[in-house]
Amino acid sequence: MVLLILPNIVMDGIQFARRGAPLATVRRFGSLLLAGGVGIVLGTRVLTLLSPRAATLILGLFVLFVTLSATGLAPKVPARWEPWLSPLAGFVAGVIGGVTNSPATALVLYFQGIGLSKHDFISSVAFAFFFYKLVQLGAVTWYGLLPWSLLWASMALTVVALAGFAVGLRLQDRLDQRTFNRAVLVFLGALGAWLLASGLR
Repeated sequence: MVLLILPNIVMDGIQFARRGAPLATVRRFGSLLLAGGVGIVLGTRVLTLLSPRAATLILGLFVLFVTLSATGLAPKVPARWEPWLSPLAGFVAGVIGGVTNSPATALVLYFQGIGLSKHDFISSVAFAFFFYKLVQLGAVTWYGLLPWSLLWASMALTVVALAGFAVGLRLQDRLDQRTFNRAVLVFLGALGAWLLASGLR
């Protein structure tokens, strides 16, 4: 999981540069980012105490939330809830991200719950992930989870990941809002199911 941090930083940085995030968006999710940073550090500490199998199981269990969203049963978040729910969602996403290297599930479900448009969704996710991953890079380095041998391997993986990322960007630009939302949920659902199955082996 540590190997994926550097590729994530690079790809999210590119995504953010392409879409950008208006200052209003950054301000809107400031509390989410700060709380998420705290969660990342705490989650990374928990990671040092868990087995890889346990960490995989934790992430895989979130497929239940993905399934709930895909069936349209997930409640929408009223605008008046955002001031107190954003830092909570950020903290939860941060802890999960620190343990599993994937804050995506909780964060994506929250952003969909508050009804972000495709452009705002992509820019907000990219900006949040980029911030979280920078914090996580510092945390794993501090806890001794990223030695030089893994860093070189992570750099090589980044080069490979960029090829697939370029294809994904082309598909993203061609999808309309509804198809894009469905694609996100299907991807997260498949990822969660695979992780859950892997953790139970």
